[in-house]
Amino acid sequence: MAEIHLIDMPELEVLSKKKTGTYTLIPELLVQVVMYIQKRGIPITGPPIFICSETSPEAVQHAQETGTAVVEVAWPVNGPMQGSGEILYRKLAGGKMAHTVHKGPYEACEPAYLALFDWIAKNGLTICGPVREVYPNDPREVPPDEILTLIYVPVR
Repeated sequence: MAEIHLIDMPELEVLSKKKTGTYTLIPELLVQVVMYIQKRGIPITGPPIFICSETSPEAVQHAQETGTAVVEVAWPVNGPMQGSGEILYRKLAGGKMAHTVHKGPYEACEPAYLALFDWIAKNGLTICGPVREVYPNDPREVPPDEILTLIYVPVR
């Protein structure tokens, strides 16, 4: 199991898009945002991010089963700038976050999340905002067992 520790995450400027549905929307939305960015020649300053409003395994499962997940994806950029239509410029809050890394297919992340949520509870912390997944490598360029997912949970 990967290590879990606290980090101080800086505020991050992003262009993002949000839609309600199932988590299968993530790749489609990531492509839509990156195409918007590329068409405008905006420099990307980091890997793509999925922002998950559901903050418990039960809430995630319910949202996926009912199609009510609030799916937001973002790409870090240097701002400020203007979005357009459904593409929004915004700042993701920084602060104290519990962090771990999952190595392997995206659909096999559940044990990492369960360990992270357990660690948060055992350390007397409370989740205080949306969970983030950061994707530092491209699943089209690495084998499934080499895919990395950086997981960040804001806590207090």
